[in-house]
Parts: sequence; C-alpha cells; structure tokens
Amino acid sequence: MGLSRIAAFDPHPASGASLALLLERNSKLHAVAAPLMDMLHEVIAGTQSSVVLCDATGTIVRSIGVDDLLPDARKAVLAPGVNWSEPSQGTNAVGTALVAESPMFVQADEHYLYANQSLTCSAAPISDPRGSVAGALDVTGIGQSCHPHTMALVRMSSRMIENRWLTEGAPQLMRLHFHARSEFIGSLKEGILTVAPDGRIRDANRSAHGQLGLSGAALRRQTLSTLFGLSVGSVVDSFRSGNACPLVVHTSQGQAFHVVAHFNWPVLHGFGEPAPAKVKTAVSTAEPPSIAAPAGGDPFTLDELTRGDKRMAVIGAKLRRVIDRDVPLLVLGETGTGKELLARAIHRESRRAHKPFIAVNCASIPEALIEAELFGYEEGAFTGARRSGSPGKFVQAHTGTLFLDEIGDMPLALQARLLRVIQDRQVIPLGGAKAVAVDVSIICATHRDLHEMIAARAFREDLYYRLNGLTVKLPALREREDLVLLAQRIVAEQKGGNSLAPDLVALLETFHWPGNARQLHNVLRTTCAMAGERSTLRPEHLPEDLLDARNASASVDAGRPVRMPGGWLAGPASAPPGSAAQSLCAKALGKPIRGYEERRDNHRA
Repeated sequence: MGLSRIAAFDPHPASGASLALLLERNSKLHAVAAPLMDMLHEVIAGTQSSVVLCDATGTIVRSIGVDDLLPDARKAVLAPGVNWSEPSQGTNAVGTALVAESPMFVQADEHYLYANQSLTCSAAPISDPRGSVAGALDVTGIGQSCHPHTMALVRMSSRMIENRWLTEGAPQLMRLHFHARSEFIGSLKEGILTVAPDGRIRDANRSAHGQLGLSGAALRRQTLSTLFGLSVGSVVDSFRSGNACPLVVHTSQGQAFHVVAHFNWPVLHGFGEPAPAKVKTAVSTAEPPSIAAPAGGDPFTLDELTRGDKRMAVIGAKLRRVIDRDVPLLVLGETGTGKELLARAIHRESRRAHKPFIAVNCASIPEALIEAELFGYEEGAFTGARRSGSPGKFVQAHTGTLFLDEIGDMPLALQARLLRVIQDRQVIPLGGAKAVAVDVSIICATHRDLHEMIAARAFREDLYYRLNGLTVKLPALREREDLVLLAQRIVAEQKGGNSLAPDLVALLETFHWPGNARQLHNVLRTTCAMAGERSTLRPEHLPEDLLDARNASASVDAGRPVRMPGGWLAGPASAPPGSAAQSLCAKALGKPIRGYEERRDNHRA
C-alpha cells in the first residue's frame, strides 16, 4: 500500500464541515454505541486505556479517555476524524478487524508503523441489523497495559451494541429470541430475528446468522413458515401473555431451537388483531419508491443476480466484502448485461437501503445540461432555468446511493469537477457561491474501455483511479452458464404457465445475444405473447427479426453471402480483412468474424 514503517504519523483529524458530515453519516452507530462505550470505560477505569468507536472506513467517530492515556503531542492520533484503516496505518487492531471482519488483538511491535508500537489495541467489528459491517469498537492502551482479557470485554460490548441496534431499531416488529439451549435465551449467545406482520424475516443479529448458517440476504428471503414452520397467528397466540414458556421449533434441516417472541403491545394489532388505520399503516409501510422494482418483477437481490454462474458468484462475493465500506465501485460490461440492476441490488444490501437511489445516464443528457443535472443550479443561473432552481442529483441522493451509468461518456471538462466533488463531498450549484455537503455512495458503470480512453486522453486518469476502488466486469449473456435459468425465470414472470421446448432452448443457447439480458427479456416477453394459449414456447413463436439474425449468423459462419438491408453482402469468410463488407457484417450481426484467415487469397467484397 506504499506505506513506510518509519514514516511519522501525521493524523490530520477532521474538523468543521468534514467532522459534522462524519458524525451525521454515523449518527445511528454513535447513538447506539455511546452508552455501552461509557459503561466499558467505567469497567476498565484505572488501566490507562481509552475506548474508541470507528465507522466502516476505520475513521474515529468517538473516543473516551484519551486525556489520561496520551501526552498532548500525541492526543490527536485518537481524535474523531482520524483514519485507522489498513491503507492509512498498516496492520492495527481497528483496520485489520474491519478487513478480516473478526476481533483482533494487536500488541506493541505487531503494529506495522513504528510510530504506533507504543500502543496495544483490542478491536471487534460491529454489524448493523442487515449484517453489514458498520464500524469497530476498540480499547487502546500504552505498552503492556492492555490485558488480553480486554479482548473479551470488547467482543462482549460489540455484541451488546449490535443487539441493542437491532432491538431498538425495530419497535414496530415482532422479535424472536432463540437458541438451541433454552438457558442461553436472554444471553449474548441468543439469536435475534425481527419479523414483519406478514411473517417475513427482516433483520438478524450475528448469533442468528451463525446458528442458522444463513447470510443476511438469505434470511431476508425467509418467512416464519419457511424457516421454523410457524404461522404469525400461532406465535402471537403462544406469547400473548408475558410469562409463556419457550416454543420448541425445527428448521427444514432438522435443527431444533427454543424460541421466545417479544413485541410492544400496541404492535400486536399489526399482527392479526383489528386496529386503527394509523397503526396498520405504520407496520405495513412499503419500501420507499427510490427502491423501485424492475419492470415485470420484484426487486432483485444481490444473491439472485449472482448465483447460477461461477463468474457472477465471484463478483457477488467480492461486492459483499466492500458494501458499506465507502469503497468506490466501478461496474464494467456490455450494454444490457444488468449493470443498473446490480447497482440497485448493492444499494438494497447496504445500510443505505431505505435512502434514495438516484440513477443518472451520463450518455443520455445533453452535454450542455449535464453539469446542471448533476450539481444543481440557482435561480437565474442560465436561460431556461427554473425560477426556484434545482438541487441536482448529488443533493437528491444525499445519504443514499448515486449511480452514474455510462461514466465513460461524461465530457472531459466535467470530469475534473466530478473528481473535486467526490474528494471534497461538497457541491456548489451553478450560479451559487455556497457549498452544500453531500453524503453519497457512488457506483459508476460503463461499457467502454477506460484504459483505451485514458491513453487517448478522453478520460482523466486521476478520476479513473478515484472511481475504481473495486472494479467488477459483468460477463456477456453468451458467456454465462445460467442463460437457460435466466430464460426460465423471465418466462415464469409472465405468469402464463409457459415452458420452453428443447429446440427453443437449443436456439437460445447458440444465439449471440448482442443486446444481452435486456434483449433476452424483450424477446421472451414477445414470444410468450405470440404463443397465445399454447403452453409450450417453440422457435416459431420467436420474433421474426431474431430468426432472421440467427439464420444470417449461420450463413456468415459458413461463408455464404447474406442479404442485408440495402443489398447483398458476401460472408466475411470471403471478404478482405478490415474491409467495409466485413465490418458491416460484424456490426449487423453483433458478433466477431471467423474464418477469413484461411481464405485471404480468395477474398472478394
């Protein structure tokens, strides 16, 4: 990471607007953790140790006891706003715990930087109710003053923070507390699930994930019925009184658990009892419109988008490691491969899930308007501007996610301003003088080769390295192993009871699909409509232009002339390399040309 072990530690703590933005962004983490930090500090009083809370990026949000621990010249190293991630500090308890997602004890010279080797630190990650790492709790001491038993206290405190966050954040939901041994219910080892009135599992604590062996995304696809074989009504009836005994339930894998349900009494109305409309509305509020489902179906989860294909599974695993870590994401792939669907799924997996998701296609906005569209403008900033001005997409996405599609088509002059906004997290609207602080998670996507554009000086190199914290490339549909599964899902979404005939499946698997998943979706919707009341979809139900393109593809591969709009073209097998005929054939068919190498001596246009 380019760090020198002998470099002096220059902390640069945040101040002013940057510190205010940091605290606002982590307000929930701070509110939940603060009382438990105070309690932990009382427990370790007299040990010359401080208690530190960091966010998911390793930046300190709050610290206690620094005055008694460090001399004035060193106090700044544990001040709010100082970053302790591995890229900034090398191996250390906080940064390494966030990367490993497990507790870390780093003592004295185990620190990478010599400047930190006077410290001994114990840190444990903190997960939010959706299972994403939201930060870390740390106890730092001088030299050997931090006893190894401190690690156990830190782990217990981080678990208590997680459980408090889960239970206090779900006042309108039923909570299930469970464990394989009934005596552990009520302890830090119990699993906790929150359940919606319709029986869907919402969130879970770390112990629940471990006992059930399910990720957060997998748990959120479960209901009380599919997970424990329980109905909402039976649970409400069993725990209507406060002294009911635990229920013994079994999962579909045969695991036995003891379960106790808790809910605030007014919420009971939302679980099957009549109640005023106001209460019903409160417990059945749908997801905000910013998390809209794609046309034709429910919102896709990251798990649904990345399973069934090995390359997509690897992409999903990488993305889960960086969600909520403030790591910029760059998604590459051909047009129609599902870049925006992936961005929306990432947003729904993050702790920003119930905040705005704003998508901007940089290629569809006129060059003269894209700056105003992104950064907003004040009244009278330009001719035709709204009288009240416009906030711009960055401000609209505040606290949420901004998806910049086709970033490679952004004008070069505007790229410098985008870089400045990303670095400073502040936007100055057109015609305005006052900067507006913005807190956004940025996901960019493009179908272009940005390295070639950088070489051609059409894309800023510094912007590229600011955007590609993690770069993933979506495979084209023709390269995916789950093409047939995708086709079956699309057909099932049409709710016509259709199935795919084997000869149609074979045709779908051999077509090139230049429009990728978007083209497959439209083709199958049309096919279902053309099949009418017939339950089995066959090749004759496909749109004619697809069949024409398929036949043309077969002819080109065989070296036969193909009739194209405007006349006949020879197959590229007999066209000179690089000729207009060959290029036009390739463009029309949307696929690379094969076969001309061995026929160069017999070519004709």
